[in-house]
Amino acid sequence: METLKTKPEESQAQQELGDETFMSAADLRNYMTEMQMANAVKLTDGVMGRAEKAREDLIKRLSEPLDLTPERLKEILEPLRSKLRAAAARGQTELMVMRFPNALCTDKGRALNNADPTWPETLTGRPRQAYELWRDQLRSAGFRLNAMIIEWPGGLPGDVGFFLKWGEQKK
Repeated sequence: METLKTKPEESQAQQELGDETFMSAADLRNYMTEMQMANAVKLTDGVMGRAEKAREDLIKRLSEPLDLTPERLKEILEPLRSKLRAAAARGQTELMVMRFPNALCTDKGRALNNADPTWPETLTGRPRQAYELWRDQLRSAGFRLNAMIIEWPGGLPGDVGFFLKWGEQKK
């Protein structure tokens, strides 16, 4: 008989960090793996259940704004700084800091995709908070934010990616 191994209890802070505005690389890989597995199951079984449920759960979680206390903000910014330093050490000049379904835009990403200057007004929930964090704190430090549709299922806009950029701008 096979026994299940469980992880040691995680602290409350670690559990909350998994819910932070900026997804970690591991969270992003897990999300992508779950979506790929769910899509494979859907294709073989004709069942959409798992992929749609994972997407709905993510939308629900990201639609709830975080209480951005100074402590919570520090919990978000410290790992972000580490990721930015690591990317810079690799010679990169941009880092994807967030990926989310286009359902978190009031227009499903239309304004963003069409480079409408009012696209930030369409953001809701945590993506809106991430944009405001960049606007209020990171932009003055010289970071640029690039937002784009990064997935096109069936030729229609899908997930949105937020990329922080630094270094020289191309002319």
